[in-house]
Amino acid sequence: MTAKKSSFEEVENILQDIGTKIEELIEKAAEVSGEAKVEVERKIKELKDKETTIAAEFQKGKEKAEKLYEEKKSEIEPNLKKSKTHFKNAFKQLAAAFKTLFQKG
Repeated sequence: MTAKKSSFEEVENILQDIGTKIEELIEKAAEVSGEAKVEVERKIKELKDKETTIAAEFQKGKEKAEKLYEEKKSEIEPNLKKSKTHFKNAFKQLAAAFKTLFQKG
């Protein structure tokens, strides 16, 4: 999950950077005049719409991935607990075997 979280965080950071750059464009567009200003404002609106769409799609994907992770986690967790118990028992038996081996030697 750590890799997944960092990937999600990376995408979220990219989306934040995009938002920041759009805001910078808005500030620069205020300095433009005439027909160019109309064109720049139209492009900025398109960028904002795309950013909103991408952010929404990302959120849906993130929620879907987290849901899938939780489902798989709940399926696998009982097996992990059994494995942990078996591993502890095996380790105890191994420790007892070494103890017996070294006591006789």
